[in-house]
Amino acid sequence: MRARSEVRLAMPSIDVSAPARRAIVRDAIGIGVATGAFGLSYGAIAVASGLSVIQTVALSLLMFTGASQFALAGVVGAGGGAFASAATAVLLGTRNALYGLQLSALLRARGPRRLLAAHLVIDESAAMAVAQHDPPRARVGFWATGVSVFVLWNLGSLIGAVGAGLLEDPNRFGLDVAGPAAFVALLAPRLRDRPTWIVAVLAAIAAIASVPFVPAGMPVLVAAGIAAVATFTRPATDPPAPEPPVADPPAHEPEAG
Repeated sequence: MRARSEVRLAMPSIDVSAPARRAIVRDAIGIGVATGAFGLSYGAIAVASGLSVIQTVALSLLMFTGASQFALAGVVGAGGGAFASAATAVLLGTRNALYGLQLSALLRARGPRRLLAAHLVIDESAAMAVAQHDPPRARVGFWATGVSVFVLWNLGSLIGAVGAGLLEDPNRFGLDVAGPAAFVALLAPRLRDRPTWIVAVLAAIAAIASVPFVPAGMPVLVAAGIAAVATFTRPATDPPAPEPPVADPPAHEPEAG
């Protein structure tokens, strides 16, 4: 009995204090507001690309992954077909599957709750979860951020789509370049070292070179293929070998006198 009590005392508390919970929810709402503002742009771009308001809103409700939605709208706006647009969206959305593998053991969701958790696995909710100090706070961060972003992203998408639908020509306001600008904003923080820059430049060159030879929307897949090949063929870097310990200098022996 005593050993069991000691183990129980050594385990972290399963409860999240009220102040900590409020702080996490406050941060989650802030993330949701920022993402909702980005959803305004998506809604307007999707309608300007030729999607209807219903299609735009349905994508936000059912797909719910911003980068993939921007990609799909961009390919459709460029004249791409269903295959090119869907393939581009799927390629960009595969990262969420990797997040899900990492979060599955942490969230411990079962049944319908597991399906809902899978739908809320996005960049923001995953980042908020792994940034917490213990699993209980991670679960609060995931659910608070996922729900906040879902609600405000869909609201922003609806407002942006309806607003763009009321305009006679949405492209007069430069919405046709907002999609590429959004992708540049998503890509820029990841260009941190020379190998990443090299892959990005090679992918861009390959995409531009393929424009005259492939259907609309396919150059994005060409660029994604270059990036995928570079990722899987890049040699693993070994960690630096530890430096040998420096021996202490011999103690100075007094001269015999």
